[in-house]
Amino acid sequence: MAELLKNIYNNNFFEEFSNALKSVVPHFNKESFINQILDKNWNEKELKQRMRHITIVLKQHLYNDFNKNVNVLTETINHLKRNGINGGLEYIIIPDFIEVYGLDDYPTSIKAIEEITQFITCEFAIRPFIIKYENELLKQMLQWSKHNKSAVRRLASEGCRPRLPWAMALPSLKENPKPIFPILENLKNDNTKTVRLSVANNLNDISKDNPQIIIDLVKKWLGKTSETDWVLKHASRTLLKQGNLEIMQLFGFSSIENLKIESFKILTPSVKIGEYVEFSFNLLNTASCTSKLRLEYGLYYQKANGSLSRKVFKISEKEYPKNSKTLIKKKQSFKIITTRKFHVGEHQVSIILNGVELDKRSFTLI
Repeated sequence: MAELLKNIYNNNFFEEFSNALKSVVPHFNKESFINQILDKNWNEKELKQRMRHITIVLKQHLYNDFNKNVNVLTETINHLKRNGINGGLEYIIIPDFIEVYGLDDYPTSIKAIEEITQFITCEFAIRPFIIKYENELLKQMLQWSKHNKSAVRRLASEGCRPRLPWAMALPSLKENPKPIFPILENLKNDNTKTVRLSVANNLNDISKDNPQIIIDLVKKWLGKTSETDWVLKHASRTLLKQGNLEIMQLFGFSSIENLKIESFKILTPSVKIGEYVEFSFNLLNTASCTSKLRLEYGLYYQKANGSLSRKVFKISEKEYPKNSKTLIKKKQSFKIITTRKFHVGEHQVSIILNGVELDKRSFTLI
């Protein structure tokens, strides 16, 4: 069984972090710090609860002065770097400290975030600051979009994503994302892939609430550079999965009049939880030229109330030869996972060509 993510906070981490703290604050009580963290409720805490618990205990072992504590944390980061430690998810407690204790000290906190994010991302910690100081901080993020450090440029995009996973949403930017675009404009051709990926993810977030804005942006930016084209394609993944015909056409996925499905079969009409549904079909391209095709399938999961909810999965995205017949075989797992609860009963599989759903077949989950 895979190690639980919450166990990143283990004895090795506590030794590493507390030793670094003690090198900066000689009176730091390492034993008390660790003992107070590993209290009677520790084992029951999940990842975010552990992170916040460590943050609170850390504050109790430092100073009452926020500026002093910021200096301690930045010096601790420098000590860790000198010892070859370049950050990791477990060190998210450092930006969390800024989020919890620095929200009323904007100048100190923003300066600290610029420094800390070069060691461990501050994409989560910065969001309460955006909500409280939106105008000032979006101006700051526009400046950061031209920073010489890629981690800071990435924060300029990642931090203002309207729907960042694991983080609080930004309601005003969900409703009106236009203040974000000058930042993304500066970063769309960034020479660092992680920055461009963040731009794509930000745009994908925006597409969920404002699809037409993203469609118009694709029209404006597409074909200018290969970097931007990649960003736009990745940014459009939700719209493509939704079968938005306008975005399909912009990326060259057009008419399917010469494309057909035949011999669509569910090979496992009865599937046990923990096993796979398997299906196959023939894809026919009857055109006298190659056809660019985004080929997907929809899996209709049964919900607790007996209704069906579709999730789309991509099979391929390529050109199929003229006058061709291609056998496609796929399988989809029903292994138990934490992110989905399976319900027994009728489920369905459909085939989707360039966003158009065609044939559909049923099977039973038992």
